[in-house]
Amino acid sequence: MSVHPSAVVEDGAALGAGVQIGPFCHVGPRVTLGDGVRLVSHVSVGGITALGAGCTVYPGAVLGGDGQIRGNDFTEGRLEIGAGCVLREMVSMNVGSRRGGGLTRIGPNGYFMANAHVGHDCRVGADVTFANSVALGGHCEIGDGVIFGGLAAVQQFCRVGKGAMVGGLTGVNRDVIPYAMAFGDHVELAGLNLVGLKRRGLPRATINAMRATFRVVFHGREGSIADRARAARERYAGIAEVAEMVDFILADAKQELCLARRRGDGH
Repeated sequence: MSVHPSAVVEDGAALGAGVQIGPFCHVGPRVTLGDGVRLVSHVSVGGITALGAGCTVYPGAVLGGDGQIRGNDFTEGRLEIGAGCVLREMVSMNVGSRRGGGLTRIGPNGYFMANAHVGHDCRVGADVTFANSVALGGHCEIGDGVIFGGLAAVQQFCRVGKGAMVGGLTGVNRDVIPYAMAFGDHVELAGLNLVGLKRRGLPRATINAMRATFRVVFHGREGSIADRARAARERYAGIAEVAEMVDFILADAKQELCLARRRGDGH
C-alpha cells in the first residue's frame, strides 16, 4: 500500500492490498477501495462508495457525491464501481437517492473518458465505453458493452440496450434497443451495430435474424410495434439476441421507444 503524505484518508476507510493513493487525494470514512486500486492524484472519493479491484482513477475525478437533486437530504446513498474500471480526468459519479433505491452501480471493466458523468441511481453494465463529456441523467439503465460517442447526453430514466452504439453529440430522450446504432440531435435508430455484432463473433444466421427483426418491427406496416415484435420472437425462437431485442421493446418503461429513420433498415 502506498499513500502520499499530502493525501487525506479518513478514519474508517477500508483499503485493500496494493492500493496506491497519490498526491492531494481525499478518501472519506465510508469508502472501500479494492485491491490494487490506484488514485493518481487530486481525486475525491466520498459518500458510501466502493471501488472494485484494479480500478484506476485520474486527476480531478469526484466519486460518491450526493445526487444532484434540489432539496436532497439523503445521506445513505451508495455508489458501487466494478473491478477494472478506468476513470479518466474529471469524471464524476453520484451516489443513489431515496427515490431511486439508494444505489448507483457501475459494472466491471468500463472505460470513462474525461469529464464523463453518471447521475444518481443509474445502472451501468460491464465493458462500456464513455467518450469525453458523455452525461447520464438520473435513473438511466445502460446495458453491457454500450459505446457512447463524445458529448452524448442521456435523459433521466432512459434505457440504452446491450451492445448499442450512440453517436457523438446525440441527445438520447427515448429508449434505444439492444445492438442498435443511434444518432441525432433528437435520437433516431440508424440500423443495427453490425460492426459490433461481427466483433462479438455472432453467426451470420443470427445477425440476419436480427436484421430481419429490426426491419419488420420498425418498418413493418401490419399491427403495432409490439405485435410485430412478438411475431418476430416466435419466428426466431431460440435466438437469444432477438429475444433480448423483443424483451426490451415490450418492457414496461418510463420513456418512449426510439424509432428508426425512414431509410434505416438494419444494413
